[in-house]
Amino acid sequence: MKRLLVSLLLLFCFASTCYSLERQSSQIYRARREALAKKTNGSPILVFAATEEDLIEALTGFRQNEDFWYLTGVNEPGAALLIVPALDEAALREINSNLPPGRPPMQKTRPYSEVLMLPQRNRAAERWTGPKLGPDDPEAKNLGFERVVASDALRDELAKVISPLGGLVYVNEGKSSRVPLEWLKRNNMSPYTRDVKPLVGSLRMIKDAGEIEFVRKASDASVSAHLAAWKAIKPGTGERQIASLMVYEFERRGCERPAYGPIVGSGFNSTVLHYDEDSGPIKDGDVIVMDVGGEYSMYATDITRTVPANGKFTPRQREIYDIVLGAQEAAISSFKAGQSKMNGRDPESLFRVVFDYINSHGKDAHGQALGQYLIHGISHFVGLNVHDPGDSSSTLAPGMVFTIEPGIYIPEEKIGVRIEDTFYVDANGKLVCLSCAIPKRADEVEHAMGR
Repeated sequence: MKRLLVSLLLLFCFASTCYSLERQSSQIYRARREALAKKTNGSPILVFAATEEDLIEALTGFRQNEDFWYLTGVNEPGAALLIVPALDEAALREINSNLPPGRPPMQKTRPYSEVLMLPQRNRAAERWTGPKLGPDDPEAKNLGFERVVASDALRDELAKVISPLGGLVYVNEGKSSRVPLEWLKRNNMSPYTRDVKPLVGSLRMIKDAGEIEFVRKASDASVSAHLAAWKAIKPGTGERQIASLMVYEFERRGCERPAYGPIVGSGFNSTVLHYDEDSGPIKDGDVIVMDVGGEYSMYATDITRTVPANGKFTPRQREIYDIVLGAQEAAISSFKAGQSKMNGRDPESLFRVVFDYINSHGKDAHGQALGQYLIHGISHFVGLNVHDPGDSSSTLAPGMVFTIEPGIYIPEEKIGVRIEDTFYVDANGKLVCLSCAIPKRADEVEHAMGR
């Protein structure tokens, strides 16, 4: 009983998050759905929203399924989207020729169509969870869909485009789809499914102006959080105090939540790449790696800075810091839209530029080159997920949003340094930094800390 009451209280506390996100115009979401429809050779697409049960499990507040949000801009739990691509004679022959043995062929051509399915409102439950948007509410008709129906119509809607005995349907496979697909099976509808996430991911690689603006807002709020933390850092404070302060600072500026678990690592902990305990003390003479970023309207930013606990780098700390900063600057200078790649060892790789710079500057305590202390890739896509889907071997083009994050981690010396910023490529192929308002040069860092 106690667990149920806690779960219901959490649902009540977080219910308002379902309505707090900024939404782009309905035409933008419609264009994304139409673009996706062209990628399935005529097969229908069924995308499920997250559910509020996920909230009870995660204890972090409701967060919409990323692909569902990308295609709809609808933040309602338990919803579903059915996209039915146009099907001409040529596409019909292509689909039927590729069906698995025993699957019935499709018979008819059809135009493009789509339907949003929303759960019927439960007024009693809404006293706990807050108001929801039902299929009969006037607001539902203004979301940009051809039709909006109740979620109970899922089987009937799907039966209009595939046989109950089977048929290929692209689905966002995973937690969001497991329960409704089992429900369909119990109701004598067993589609042959293929994961749609790679197809949606290929669209998500290129951000439009609205998406970049959301990343910018997440970055601006997170920049303020980093600068506030610098003022609060001093020997004797704790890593968790600083992490909590940063979350407070970017959430009070409009972010819904951290884009990932905050990393605040001091001393030896600065050398642990994904250190997320944030439980240690900050000691005089330590450097502190702070990898912390917020999420605005579900769009992430990813920012890391490294600062001295007492406000002054030691000569050795400054040496390592300057090498990492120099490596990032080398990568930025080398960038060429349509040629540069993220990771890999080929000459067009940003990783290669960073590695070569680090490996040719400075030595460890044993006189060895520092390249061995770069233990991760130096770039990843950013968007609705802090590690957004995308092919890291592809060339970086306008509309892509990604990080450049060189680092050196020397456990023996208890020195870890990472400098990370979020960038995008504009329409002219220029690399634009979204987080570089945070000082990066060692003298500027010390001055900003006010010590």
